[in-house]
Amino acid sequence: MSFEAPPRKASWSNWAGNQHVDNVSLFKPKSEQEIQRVVQLAIANKLRVKAVGSGHSFTAIALSEEVLLDLSDYDAVIAIDKVAKTVTVQSGIQLSKINLILQQNGLAMQNLGDIAYQTIAGAISTSTHGTGIRFTGIANQVVALRLILADSSVVDCSTTSNSDLFHCARVGLGALGVISTVTLQLVPAFNLAVIEQPMRVDELLENLDHHIADNDHFEFFWVPHTGWALTKRNNRTLEATKPMGKMSHWYSKTFMENYAFGAVCMLGRARPSLIPKLAKALPASGRNEYSDSSFKVFASKRIVKFYEMEYAIPREACAEALNRVRRLVEDSGFFLNFPVEVRFTAPDEIPLSTASNRESAYIAVHTYKGMDFVPYFKAVESIMNSYQGRPHWGKLHFQNAQTLAPRYPKWDLFQSVRNQVDQKRLFTNIYLETVLGK
Repeated sequence: MSFEAPPRKASWSNWAGNQHVDNVSLFKPKSEQEIQRVVQLAIANKLRVKAVGSGHSFTAIALSEEVLLDLSDYDAVIAIDKVAKTVTVQSGIQLSKINLILQQNGLAMQNLGDIAYQTIAGAISTSTHGTGIRFTGIANQVVALRLILADSSVVDCSTTSNSDLFHCARVGLGALGVISTVTLQLVPAFNLAVIEQPMRVDELLENLDHHIADNDHFEFFWVPHTGWALTKRNNRTLEATKPMGKMSHWYSKTFMENYAFGAVCMLGRARPSLIPKLAKALPASGRNEYSDSSFKVFASKRIVKFYEMEYAIPREACAEALNRVRRLVEDSGFFLNFPVEVRFTAPDEIPLSTASNRESAYIAVHTYKGMDFVPYFKAVESIMNSYQGRPHWGKLHFQNAQTLAPRYPKWDLFQSVRNQVDQKRLFTNIYLETVLGK
């Protein structure tokens, strides 16, 4: 498409289908220069511009009703430095593509979330994290960024160049500019040994500190209406991979976790009163052990569509907070057909990171697509508020700038940088006006 010609009007929606915009001016740039040109057109016509990736955010963080930059064609690997163990990529590349290329070069990202279809820019901008108390989220693996600012200029930033902008833009919510390229610090490729097994949730929480400390990457899923949790322990290993057989993998990860689970969710949506019985039908025994390349273990296949809210709270408050969520579910009459996911990360120093300056536990709640999530999510959010909970920027919540500001020690630094680089708010939208202010 010529960027001199009028843009095409189009519709756009996110993966979950809960965020949608019609009749927006949509551009699909293939180069940094084309991104600049779109920004210049937006400036000239006094229009707001936002960039979107693969649409895996549940919030309206990337929505624009004026100019929308779809970066899906801007997805190349620019350079790999095997000595320094770094990779520089265009911002629209998906994590799944990065992972495959890194594997071919004997390298890997040190930690990942459980979705591999996010773009790198979207993942870092929303504070996507993964799990492992000795490991930080994806944004903390970024060592350099290249940004297109609100005057259409291009700036390079790192710890030694434009450092305040760099620290803020690693989790920038799309509010500081359009990320053009990202440079990541890598580690040698590694394998993960996996143990998946059910555990009584009371026993798990009694020994939670032990489980967190004794495993590289520990997470669990409490099944509402039951006393069970499904645990996953991932530990780094130098041993050769022993992946699941093809049929076992298909049965466990594709059929059971997606198709069968999806059918149960559909039945539960049609007849909510059946959900507790369906939950209790989940197996309370069984154990899977296997090992595979790290990125194959971290990421999971997601076919069943849902809505999600996730909060980061101080790690030491995890057991108490989850028990309050359990009591809420027992006392409220909510019928919930999705497990509650719990993960952990080390602290970082990024101003708007969910783990900024504290060890964090993440408690994520879900509802099946098409079900009313608001009462459940608001009730859980009220619990998380009592722990100064920080919402995942790409997942549903009901916070605003006034409620969020006291929860981030470096909130004022972010606001100062934002005022410097986008005083006229070229890169804002309704969501950002709510969570950051105008």
